[in-house]
Amino acid sequence: MTFSPSFKFFAGVDSDGCVFPTMELKHKECFIPEFIRFFNLQSVSSIARETWEFVNLYSIDRGINRFPALLKTLELLSKRPVFIESGIKLPILDDIRDFVCSGKPLSNAGLKEFMKEKRSNVLENLLMWSEAVNESVDRMVKNIYPFKSAVKVLEKLSQFCDIMVVSGTPTAALEKEWTEHNLKRFVKLICGQEAGSKKDHLINHAKGRYAEKNILMIGDAPQDHKAAQSINAFFFPINPGKEEESWKKILNEGIDRFTNNSLDDLFQQSLLEDFYSYLPEKPSFETVNS
Repeated sequence: MTFSPSFKFFAGVDSDGCVFPTMELKHKECFIPEFIRFFNLQSVSSIARETWEFVNLYSIDRGINRFPALLKTLELLSKRPVFIESGIKLPILDDIRDFVCSGKPLSNAGLKEFMKEKRSNVLENLLMWSEAVNESVDRMVKNIYPFKSAVKVLEKLSQFCDIMVVSGTPTAALEKEWTEHNLKRFVKLICGQEAGSKKDHLINHAKGRYAEKNILMIGDAPQDHKAAQSINAFFFPINPGKEEESWKKILNEGIDRFTNNSLDDLFQQSLLEDFYSYLPEKPSFETVNS
């Protein structure tokens, strides 16, 4: 699915953790319980939870797709002394790694397609875990209101800008959340994980259709920044834990800079330095050969 430009400006906007304060809820109440259940981590649930939260919420990998996130979490968990001492055996990770590196869409549909070529108990368990996460999210994530300043920004941008949701979340969940809170009226298209990576979304729908100086990407994760870089767009970060303040900065300063072409390199660098200060590369907890 695609669209034709209605305006000369384009904004890609992430959803989870950016427009909606859903990251903590989804990971802590949906992803982690199913992670512990499907990978038999009950006896080390505390460090399993801590490791997942670091990778997916509090590190440079915040916001990456669930499948590479799972792989990275298992790899990091396997190096923790408490885990090693527990004697728990993780599944051989080669099959998960092969899927992540296969070039297939990193979605349930992509995994099913990959499993036509390579089937294993590990991949079947991976699919069941991912489906269980989706079911849990569908049950759990309700009545989560968007950041107030985000709504104001979307409303203002929509008056002169084509807006697209650029997300790694399943499209059905995005449609549900954006419809529930009457935000679909501001956007021309919703792109979830089934449509590829965030980079794919921007390349397919923004690159070449708008002048680079007229393209803006708003997000709360390094993957959003990388997607913006792929088409030389400006990236406006939503800082984790400082979301309302970040949206207010866009509302009070960013939009004017966007429309008068004063989103320059110096301003970008100052935003990025602040953003990455919230997202360390290495965990504070101990790992072997870290």
